[in-house]
Amino acid sequence: MPHKPPPRRQSVNVGRGARKRDEDSGTEVGEGTDEWAQSKATVRPPDQLDLTDAELKEEFTRILTANNPHAPQNIVRYSFKEGTYKLIGFVDQLAVHFSHVGNLIPKDSDEGRRQHYLDELATGSQESAKVVISETEILEEEEEPKEAEAGSQTDVPATEAPEKMAEEESMTPKQPKEQKLTNKFNFSERASQTFNNPLRDRECQMEPPPRANFSATANQWEIYDAYIEELEKQEKTKEKEKTKTPVAKKMGKMAMRKMTSMESQSDDITKVAQAAKIVERMVNQNTYDDVAQDFKYYEDAADEYRDQEGTLLPLWKFQNDKAKRLAVTALCWNPKYNDLFAVGHGSYDFMKQSRGMLLFYSMKNPSFPEYTFSSESGILCLDVHVDHPYLVVVGHYDGNVAIYNLKKPYSQPSFRSSAKCGKHTDPVWQVKWQKDDMDHNLNFFSVSSDGRIVSWTLVKSELVHTDVIKLKVEDSTTKGLEDLQIHTVGCGTAFDFHKEIDYLFLVGTEEGKIYKCSKSYSSRFLSTYDAHSMAVDAVSWNPYHTKVFMSCSSDWTVKIWDHTINTPMFIYDLNSAVGDVAWAPYSSTVFAAVTTNGKTHVFDLSINKYEAICNQPVVAQKKNKLTHVQFNPIHPIIIVGDDRGHVTCLKLSPNLRKMPKEKKGQEVQKGPAVEIAKLDKLLNLVREVKPKT
Repeated sequence: MPHKPPPRRQSVNVGRGARKRDEDSGTEVGEGTDEWAQSKATVRPPDQLDLTDAELKEEFTRILTANNPHAPQNIVRYSFKEGTYKLIGFVDQLAVHFSHVGNLIPKDSDEGRRQHYLDELATGSQESAKVVISETEILEEEEEPKEAEAGSQTDVPATEAPEKMAEEESMTPKQPKEQKLTNKFNFSERASQTFNNPLRDRECQMEPPPRANFSATANQWEIYDAYIEELEKQEKTKEKEKTKTPVAKKMGKMAMRKMTSMESQSDDITKVAQAAKIVERMVNQNTYDDVAQDFKYYEDAADEYRDQEGTLLPLWKFQNDKAKRLAVTALCWNPKYNDLFAVGHGSYDFMKQSRGMLLFYSMKNPSFPEYTFSSESGILCLDVHVDHPYLVVVGHYDGNVAIYNLKKPYSQPSFRSSAKCGKHTDPVWQVKWQKDDMDHNLNFFSVSSDGRIVSWTLVKSELVHTDVIKLKVEDSTTKGLEDLQIHTVGCGTAFDFHKEIDYLFLVGTEEGKIYKCSKSYSSRFLSTYDAHSMAVDAVSWNPYHTKVFMSCSSDWTVKIWDHTINTPMFIYDLNSAVGDVAWAPYSSTVFAAVTTNGKTHVFDLSINKYEAICNQPVVAQKKNKLTHVQFNPIHPIIIVGDDRGHVTCLKLSPNLRKMPKEKKGQEVQKGPAVEIAKLDKLLNLVREVKPKT
C-alpha cells in the first residue's frame, strides 16, 4: 500500500500534461498514455544542485546589445555656443564584417524597367494560353447535350451569330498594355530637409571707463580766493594789451580765439579725422558714381558727324558755403597730384573788398575741400611750387604776399610780407615760382599795380625782397618843380616767364601794353607791344613753341604773337570781355578762353584759324561772369571759375583734342618737334600773307 500512491500521482501529472499537449494539437488522445509516460523517465545528473522553490522561481534578466566593443567612447568636439570641448553622445556602432558587390538592378533604372516589362509579357502569354484551353474544354462539354436536344428545339436565329463571334474574339488573348511612365522632365516631386546651422554667440569684453569719486566742501574763503586770482589775471592781461600796438592787439585776439577753438576741437576730431575722411570719400564716390563714369569712359559719339565742332560735358561742380559770395580769382592744378587743384577766392569789386579764402579741392571728393585757409584780405592770385607741391604762394589785395604750407594744418601762412620787408602798395595781380637761387633758397616773383616786379627769396625763414624792374609808361614824362622829370608809373596786371630762357619774361599792364623784360636789365625794356586798348588780363607763353605767346584783354580780344614781331599773328574778337586764356598741354595749337558773358571758347588753329570750334555757355545764369580757366596736365578736362565762387569741371569732346591720324605703313609722329612744326606751318602762312597786304 505505501508504494502505490507515487505511480498514481505520476500518472495524473503525465495525463494532465498529455491532455494539454493534445488540446494544443487538437487531436483526441486514447488509452495507453500511461505506458508512454512511464517509458519517458527524466535522467538526473549526479552533480545537479538541489534548489529551493524560491531559488527556482528567481528570474535572471540578460539583455543582448549590438554595441561595438571597439568603438571609441571618448570623442570630443568643440562647442562654439558654450566655448568648451564636449563629449559626443552618439557613437556609430556599426561594424562591417563582410561586403560584396551584388548584381541587383534598381527598379527605377532603364534596365530594371526593361526586364520587368519582359517578365510581364512572358507571364501574360502563359496565363492567356491556359485560359483558352480551359474555355474550349467547357464549350465542348456543353455542346454535346445541346446536340442531343437539337431535334426538339428550334434552330438558332441568325442574329445570334455575330454575338458568338464577338464572344470568341473576347476569348482570344489580349496583349497587356504597356505601363505609362511619368515624364521626369516636366514633373518632379522631391523633398529635402535642410540642416540648420548651429547658433553662435559672439561676445566681447571691454574695459570699463575710468571713474573716480570726488568730493569737496566749498567754503566762503575758498570762493573769495578764486575770485581774487581771476581778477589778478585780468589785470595782467590789460597791462600787456596797453603796451601792444592796435594791429598787434587784433592779431593777438584772433590767434587766441583760434587757439582756443583748435584746442577744444583737437581732442575730439583728430582721433577720427582720417577715418571720417575715408568714409566721406567713399560716400561721395557712390553718390557721384555716374559723373565719375562719364569722366573716365564717356566720349561724345556725335563728334564723328561734326568735322569742325566740339562740345564740353559738365562733370563736377565745386562750391563751399564759406566762399559763397566771393569770386574765383585764381586757379592752379597741383603738379604732383593730378586730381587736386587750388582755388583762390577774393573780389574784383574794389568798392566791396572783404576777406579771402584759399581752398584745395580733389575730384575724388567734390562736396568738401581737402584744405581750407582764410585770410583777412582777398586773394587775387596763387601758384603751387613744382618741386614742393605742398608750398603755395598767394598774392593779396592789400599788397602782401604769403606762403602757405599744406603740411602745417594751421590757418595762418608760414611766411608773410610786411611793410618793413617791402610789401606792395597796391593789389598783387600775379605770383610765379621760379628756380631756386645759387644758394638753393626758394624764389618767386610778383607783379602789382604799383609798377614793381619784385623777386622774393626765403632766407632763414624770412622773406627777402629785391626789386627787379619798375614799370614806366614811355613818353609820359612831365616836368615838375625845379625841372624835375616825373615818370608815370605803369600798372602791371599779368606776367609770364619763358619756358626755356630763364631771364626772359613778359609783363601786361593796365594801359594795354605788353613789355618784354629781362631779369638782368632793370632800367629798360627789351621790347614793347601795343597789344590792347584796355587792361591786359593774362599773358601766357606757348608750352611748345619758344617764340609764341598769347594775351587777352577786357577789349574783347585774344591775340597770338611772335615775340620777334611787334604785330599780332592772330586776333580773335569774342564779343565780351575776356577774363582768362590758357594753352592746352597736349597740343601747341589748342587754347581756351573764358568771357564775362558766361561762355567758354575752345580754339584749335590747326582745324580752324578763323573762329572757335566750341562756344558753350557754362554757367546757368546770365549775370554770372567767368573769371578763370585751366587745363588739367594729364586728363582731357578743364576747370572754369566764376564770380559766384563756383568751379565747374568740364570734359573735352574728341574733336577738341584731335591727334594726328595713323596712315597705313607709317608711324604717327608725336612729341614737341611735331607740335612746333605744326604751329610753325600756320605762322609761316600768316607771315607770307602779311607783306602782300
